[in-house]
Amino acid sequence: MQVEEMLPQFPIKEFHPFPRALMGPGAHELIGPEALKLGFKKTLVMTSGLRGSDIVHKIVESMKYHGLEVVVYDKVESNPKDYNVMDAVGMYQQNNCDSFVSIGGGSSHDACKGARVSVAHDGRNVNEFEGFNKSENPKNPPHIAVSTTAGTGSETSWAYVITDTTTDPKNPHKYVAFDDASVTTLAIDDPVLYYSCPVDYTAQCGFDVLAHASEPYVSRINFDPSLGNALHAIKLTNRNLREAVWNPQGYEGRFGMMNAQYIAAQAFNSGGLGIIHSISHAISAFYDTHHGLNNAIALPRVWAFNMPTHYKRFADIAEAMDIDTHGMTNVQAAEAALAASIRLLRDVGIPERFVDVKQDSYSKNRLGQGPTEFYKGEGIIKGDAADVDRITNHVLGDACTPGNPKECTFETVRPVVDHCMNGDLDDLLT
Repeated sequence: MQVEEMLPQFPIKEFHPFPRALMGPGAHELIGPEALKLGFKKTLVMTSGLRGSDIVHKIVESMKYHGLEVVVYDKVESNPKDYNVMDAVGMYQQNNCDSFVSIGGGSSHDACKGARVSVAHDGRNVNEFEGFNKSENPKNPPHIAVSTTAGTGSETSWAYVITDTTTDPKNPHKYVAFDDASVTTLAIDDPVLYYSCPVDYTAQCGFDVLAHASEPYVSRINFDPSLGNALHAIKLTNRNLREAVWNPQGYEGRFGMMNAQYIAAQAFNSGGLGIIHSISHAISAFYDTHHGLNNAIALPRVWAFNMPTHYKRFADIAEAMDIDTHGMTNVQAAEAALAASIRLLRDVGIPERFVDVKQDSYSKNRLGQGPTEFYKGEGIIKGDAADVDRITNHVLGDACTPGNPKECTFETVRPVVDHCMNGDLDDLLT
């Protein structure tokens, strides 16, 4: 046997750094003093605007009260576009800012990370940094990320996701940039800011957490430091998501999901992801739909696809979902985990197929800037053969796909994509 045949596909693991974090009720009120300690003088705030929530206004006024100068860019769109990033870079440079604050969910944080990288490279186009550690200058401006959702984990991860609309406007490409230089300087996760998150958006973000936790637990890149966090985030999600969705003023559910978000991101930060995310990125690239919603629809199908490679790992997930697995085989326990994920999806009211998603029917777009002008000509999700083909090809080129535990080819992935579009979830249950 050759040495290379004895080695696993990813023999060397890399543990990525996390930022300092403030977590708990009232944490966002410390942003002014924390910004001053970090040397902020004139800050660019990047946000979607969070229409109707008053969150951005209150945080900006709090920063001004502590003597900080503040410039606001509030046009970050869902699935942040390259032009959002570059517009913010121009505003940062024109106003001679020295620091960043992002307020919102993954879109605001990701766009801000991209802007920091661009600023550190004299305003080069953010699309030049797609891939792994493409930064040449690691000294980005400091960045405080304030979360208002519980799903993204972007406030603590080394990844940011941007939609490239310019390289091929007829075929936009949503890509992941993994870059240690993009890690935020300080993360603030305050459940008080999460109370006003709408019910459907809370549910979709919760499935983003479940995807962030389950994918590193079974990925090809998984390693010991990630596994405990992954299982605990699954446990927290299973125990708190229904409460967070249907009792939004209940502290336990909201704080539980915010903790689950943070822990899940620490799991995937070093443990990797898989094709739940690859499918989600493709759907967003072509239809501008919400990332958490996409993950929710893809998750049961991808679990069913991957289970034969890791029945024992999925049996562990079943236990984390509070299923009594005594007397079950690993196969039976894995199938029980799959059934539990479908039950959770239905309990929190998420659409079951992509062709059932109506882009303007959910709250994310009323809070932020979507659906955007760029996508107005795209129409509804088609789900026909040509649509499935182009989405499958996007999936195979995604940076998350190599981490998927089961081999991914056009022939193996296309049926999964087709089922996400048109299939019945009951078909997955035995």
